[in-house]
Amino acid sequence: MADRRILKLTPPEGASIVHGATSTFTAEAALPLSPLAVLRRVPFFAGLPDEELAAIAELVREREYPKGSVILFAADQGDSLYLVAAGEVKVVLIGEDGREVVLSVMGEGNFFGEMSLLDDEPRSAHVIALQDTRLLLLRREDFRSRLRASPDLAIALLRELSRRLRRADDRIGSLVLLDVGGRVADQLLQAADEADGIVITRRLTHHLIGQMIGASRETVSRTMRDFVERGLIMVSRREITLLDRKALETTAQRT
Repeated sequence: MADRRILKLTPPEGASIVHGATSTFTAEAALPLSPLAVLRRVPFFAGLPDEELAAIAELVREREYPKGSVILFAADQGDSLYLVAAGEVKVVLIGEDGREVVLSVMGEGNFFGEMSLLDDEPRSAHVIALQDTRLLLLRREDFRSRLRASPDLAIALLRELSRRLRRADDRIGSLVLLDVGGRVADQLLQAADEADGIVITRRLTHHLIGQMIGASRETVSRTMRDFVERGLIMVSRREITLLDRKALETTAQRT
């Protein structure tokens, strides 16, 4: 596992890495969502009654991180659950040589940091802001108190953790069983499924795809060009459109 000196040498895409919240946040969103509105977008909070959500909203604290900030370091002790109110973060492992493996990318409505609150173990990965990001923090004591008081919340959390475990199983299978083309296709399908299944609107660089599937940026670029030439995808400045989803599913061995 990389130490903090290595992290400082490898900021994402040229950004300076800063550990902790700062006052230089410049989110592009027109109006920030209220804590209550953010909670309604988090899967395991969304089904709770309004009065319970309002009580939780009173407990959260708000922090802002500019692009490139290290929000969490692996091996740090965990004391809070983090909810993404705006922006985007990546969860990464960093090798001794500075290479990054991106475990996941999380945007608005996602959460992270729950594992350390449940098992009392140190953080398992680094979390870095990919964009200017606003987070809500729920302290360990408050989080556990709400879990004890609400069986529905506990069951919803277990459901979400099970979903993440299934996705981790799928990813392991992809890395082991698929070639690079299959892994790129699978990543594109996953990103599209976050929206309407066809158009990927969030920023997905070749470098980031490579970090997520264990391939070089150059290899990903060649694969993407091949997909374009075969009419499987169309790439514009701001989005990627899946033109032949069925062919991509075949490449990713989903059929």
